[in-house]
Amino acid sequence: MLRYGQALSAHKSIYSLPVALAAREGLFRREGIDLRVVILVPGGAERMIHALHDDTVDVTHVATPFLVRAVLAGSDAAAIAAEFNDPIYSLVARPEIARIAELKGRIVGMADAGGSIAFSMRKLLALHGMRESDVRTKTIDGTPARLSCLRGGGCDAVPLGQPQDMLALSEGYRLLGTSNQAVPEYLYTVTAARRSWAAANADLAVRYARALAASFDMIRDPARRGVVVAAIVDITAVPPGIAERVLDLYAQPGRKALPLRGEINPDGVAQVIAFMAEAGQIQPPLPAAARFVDLSYLARAGVR
Repeated sequence: MLRYGQALSAHKSIYSLPVALAAREGLFRREGIDLRVVILVPGGAERMIHALHDDTVDVTHVATPFLVRAVLAGSDAAAIAAEFNDPIYSLVARPEIARIAELKGRIVGMADAGGSIAFSMRKLLALHGMRESDVRTKTIDGTPARLSCLRGGGCDAVPLGQPQDMLALSEGYRLLGTSNQAVPEYLYTVTAARRSWAAANADLAVRYARALAASFDMIRDPARRGVVVAAIVDITAVPPGIAERVLDLYAQPGRKALPLRGEINPDGVAQVIAFMAEAGQIQPPLPAAARFVDLSYLARAGVR
């Protein structure tokens, strides 16, 4: 059995697709893995690495900044595979708000202040001459919860991932900008494990990496398009037409939202470290990206 940790906010989001698809299509079973998804409640980014240390889970989904923070605080955790590279977050607002400048004094539902989403939204605001202090923020974990805040009138604008951003636009909400207009490519989410656990369970870690690689192969296989669309519909509860549009977005030539086969790009980790330094969360000299990753399991799985 392999216990995989996931925050409740990620469980029904597109960012669970690679692992969820591998589970649905038997790719873990093919590798002899009985995968058990453990929904961490209370969840949130800080909880993910803690769950490795208190033996709640063996491996976990986590956003890279929180892995970096934990390792700098003494954790022996490391990324063993990439799940999402360069996400596309849309800043979506109430219909009457036409420009980012019109958010001044309004309520923006932000993700965790220490995470990649918040970094990118601050930069997007700055591109339009706005500081975070120009808006009123509230922290809301997860795209589905932020969409609920927008719909319910508790937020004037929120960053949304796919497919909820497309769903919101279909309902008449307005797109003000996207994260990748403001930030370079970076490594968004990874599968992390304690180095001590992975060393003691190396064969299991390799088989996990191989199943994840097969999931990315399936996502890109035109012959399996229907299976992938059905998985997106099931995970996110959106209509098939929107799920098709999400898959088309990720399949665009040159789009690097998804890794090819779970490979970890050290430059993407370095960019996360640079974001954290810019936000004042870590101080120079900045640590090397290699401190936060272990590429050996991907290599043994045939992923380069």
